[in-house]
Amino acid sequence: MEYENFQYRTIDKENKTEIIRIQEFLKQQHLRLDENLEEIIGIYQGEQILAVGGIHGKTLRSIAVDPKYKGTGVINSLMSQLMNAQYQRGNTHLFIYTKPENIKSFSYFGFKTIAQVEDKVALLENNPQGIENFVREVSKEKKQGKIISSLVMNCNPFTLGHQYLIEKAAQESDVVHLFVVWEDRSLFPSEVRYELIKKGIAHLKNVNIHKGKDYIISNATFPSYFIKDEGDVVRLHAMLDIEVFAQYMVPALGINKRFIGEEPYCPVTKTYNEVMKEILPGYGVEVVEIPRVQKDHEIISASKVRELIRVGKIQEIGKLVPQTTYNFLLSEKAIPIIEKIKKQRIRH
Repeated sequence: MEYENFQYRTIDKENKTEIIRIQEFLKQQHLRLDENLEEIIGIYQGEQILAVGGIHGKTLRSIAVDPKYKGTGVINSLMSQLMNAQYQRGNTHLFIYTKPENIKSFSYFGFKTIAQVEDKVALLENNPQGIENFVREVSKEKKQGKIISSLVMNCNPFTLGHQYLIEKAAQESDVVHLFVVWEDRSLFPSEVRYELIKKGIAHLKNVNIHKGKDYIISNATFPSYFIKDEGDVVRLHAMLDIEVFAQYMVPALGINKRFIGEEPYCPVTKTYNEVMKEILPGYGVEVVEIPRVQKDHEIISASKVRELIRVGKIQEIGKLVPQTTYNFLLSEKAIPIIEKIKKQRIRH
């Protein structure tokens, strides 16, 4: 088949006509156009779309080839364009979320499986030692004890509720490993969140803090473009994230308990907690759910803190956060974050 006259195009996301054409093309392949794509690349022959794909953060997404052009080299050209676009952004360690049936196809481009959930979703990376290197680094903090507990937190920002949950875990454990969600989709940047946690638990000597990096999957970055039933998205995200945690972090650190905060409001977190209770006991990990701390008959939450920041009630925040977090909010370093919060509303 003739394919010498390929044209590569970076798609203008404001070009509604072309975006609709791409959406229709993907729909024929049982995919959707990921709404978070930072760049979309198409391969054309004249005005005919032969293949399309996009990038977001360190991931490649919404990759599809016209069935008539499979086996012609089109996919090789598309992957080359996408990976080069990532390299130009400084991203060499790349990830793909896909259906397990596509694992073999992506393996030809150097991607290997980190974890998969049944026949629904798989996470791949192009660094053959990526997850192994992360585990090796994490395992340096392995410590002996009878009860080795863990928590995974975002802390956007760090509140008295977070502090209470960590203190509770520290009281009931010999060692606690706290993983901080690292994807920078939160209003408080990852390094800021990490430092606020570190200062807020400085009195707890049996707690080790780990940067989650690329292997704690935020629900803000989990793609759903290939999942047929959108109602499955939250559950599949939870299952994949917990599988990565259970297969790698649990044995690396000897974890046998995971502490979680009770979730009466957010359906996403509630589903996540339910999935944890289903999966982790199978890996020898007991899930301990702790009731949330209240202040004036209201649960302390990071979203409440952000709402108070948004409406300019900084003084009221003092009763919801540790002094270390409050001091930060009063500092010059917090000004850009506060301004950003005042302009938008994001729960997590």
